[in-house]
Amino acid sequence: MTTNKGFCASVCRCFFEYSTPQILVIRSTKVGTLNRIIQALVLGYVIGYVCVLKKGYQDTDGVLSSVTTKVKGVAVTNTSDLGLRVWDVADYIIPPQEESSFFVLTNLIMTLNQTQSHCPENVGFDCVTDSDCKAGLSNTRGDGVQTGRCVNFSSVARTCEVLAWCPLELDLQPPDPPMLAGAENFTVLIKNSIRYPMFNFNKRNILPHVNKTYLQQCVFNRVTDPDCPIFRLRDMTTEAGEDFQTMAVHGGIMGVQISWFCDLDLPASWCVPKYTFRRLDNKDPENNVAPGYNFRFAKYYKTNNNKETRTLIKGFGIRFDVMVFGQVTVVCDLIVLTCMTKRNLYKENKYSYVDDFELLPDGTP
Repeated sequence: MTTNKGFCASVCRCFFEYSTPQILVIRSTKVGTLNRIIQALVLGYVIGYVCVLKKGYQDTDGVLSSVTTKVKGVAVTNTSDLGLRVWDVADYIIPPQEESSFFVLTNLIMTLNQTQSHCPENVGFDCVTDSDCKAGLSNTRGDGVQTGRCVNFSSVARTCEVLAWCPLELDLQPPDPPMLAGAENFTVLIKNSIRYPMFNFNKRNILPHVNKTYLQQCVFNRVTDPDCPIFRLRDMTTEAGEDFQTMAVHGGIMGVQISWFCDLDLPASWCVPKYTFRRLDNKDPENNVAPGYNFRFAKYYKTNNNKETRTLIKGFGIRFDVMVFGQVTVVCDLIVLTCMTKRNLYKENKYSYVDDFELLPDGTP
């Protein structure tokens, strides 16, 4: 019983007590100096690192971007198969439009006048008798469907006969120098529009001072024409440390990087794109299996007797991938909503209010 009374008395005393912190002022040169040093370090960190270096007082937004390209140029070839031929943009840009990239044909191996017929498979499908060939067999590494016959490939070799587009393509090395060597002088207009939705900021890489007359004659140059959006292909590969003619033999992949890192605390005219170029595919000389970039496509025709024929093209070329990077920074809401002269207007557009009250018939809550 006594214990319970003591507990209740203790609770009552605690309930009616009031505590206040006591401040002890230490008058000491050492302690005072250490205190000021710590305060200076904290202040220096906040001002120097957070505010100045990292710009912690600013807000950021990521970029939304769209890219279109248009290539121009003409190349001339003179071969025993085709004779003298002019290649324009409809011949060497395949496909005509891609998303944020474009491909330029620089070299090719052509197999002319192919028709649907029977012919010996290429070396690698050797046979001695018909029993070595299986009718109806389609090998993913072959060129057609086997007929079940073993036929002469050459005077010294026999291979399985196939139903395919004949004559078959020969596994040859691409021409060196490349057939479309003149592609190095082609130019490409890159049009890039960007948007920062958080701040309703839009811009494009054709800057306001770039007029039609200038655009018709300029070519990008870091010193004389840094704002020109038209680029010569050779210049882009050179900036990436590559030789265009060497790269054009087997093909490759180039990256065109457009950077929009803008500070909207500064004039909008200062927000301009920066261009850099680099090769993206592997060119390691010690690991050169399947080098470059190539693919096959065909052009189809009808002969006079209405027989379908085609020209098979193994195309080598350079694909240019346009990659856009960006971030915009602006002064943070704390300053905008409290210090600016139009802070009330900013508040009205910054915040939207939703009332969760039931309205009376007269429209009042």
